[in-house]
Amino acid sequence: MKTPFPSELDRRRFLQRAAWGTAGLALGAQAVQAAAARKIPVGLQLYSVREQCAKDLPGTLAAVAKIGYQNVEFAGYHGRSAKDLRKLLDDNGLKCCGTHTPLETILSDKLTDTIEFNGLIGNKFLIVPWMENKSKQAWLDKAKLFNDVAGKVKPHGMSVGYHAHAHDFEKFEGETAWNLFFGNTQPEVIMQLDTSNCRDGGADPVAVLKKYPGRARSIHIKASGGGPEAVYGEDKVDWPAVFAWCESKGGTQVYVVEHESSQEPLATVARCYAALKKMGKV
Repeated sequence: MKTPFPSELDRRRFLQRAAWGTAGLALGAQAVQAAAARKIPVGLQLYSVREQCAKDLPGTLAAVAKIGYQNVEFAGYHGRSAKDLRKLLDDNGLKCCGTHTPLETILSDKLTDTIEFNGLIGNKFLIVPWMENKSKQAWLDKAKLFNDVAGKVKPHGMSVGYHAHAHDFEKFEGETAWNLFFGNTQPEVIMQLDTSNCRDGGADPVAVLKKYPGRARSIHIKASGGGPEAVYGEDKVDWPAVFAWCESKGGTQVYVVEHESSQEPLATVARCYAALKKMGKV
């Protein structure tokens, strides 16, 4: 049926509004697609199930994959070669989203071997899990070292980073070790904040994240303040604020689940995954 138009002007308005409606639907679909594309992968730090890994690494990786995790971060290799680890990952449909590798493994005499090992297991994030320096200058020296290593691993598609512990928020000459280090490292050096360790050091995870936009490419999301068995939503971390920053200005490429103190580690990391699913993160 032909629709009558009182005037040519009304006809043009009708066509214009129809066009806007079509464009709005297209933009809405694009927004949905963009939101899905922004969903950050989730991995499990295997230190959470360290005793299980030590007893039965193949079985533990299979159990982790069954929970739903698609990525894992290593904290030790349990005597396995890179080739063996890669096969275990592939057999379980898992990818390596990072390794916690000791400081000595990124020094010049061992860096080549570290690059080769991580290349074989498909890892691009070399995260040093612990440093303890006793002066401002020592932290500045470490920053210079990491800047140097960042340049050496970049051609291999890798990045070096540092993981937070409570003592990293101790002050030296009025400035925290964390700020001395990350305030003097290049943007390529990953700031792997640990939400719980940060709080244990007396700092606010959200404030720390906001001080360094784009640096939290990998972040340990760990419950804090709700007791030893608490998972996300049962603790005192401001998770909406953490996730909002990571998914906008944090530069975050992976959320790494960690839970250190549970009496039933596999059951607890399953609860962590379920809590993230409830929050729409997996």
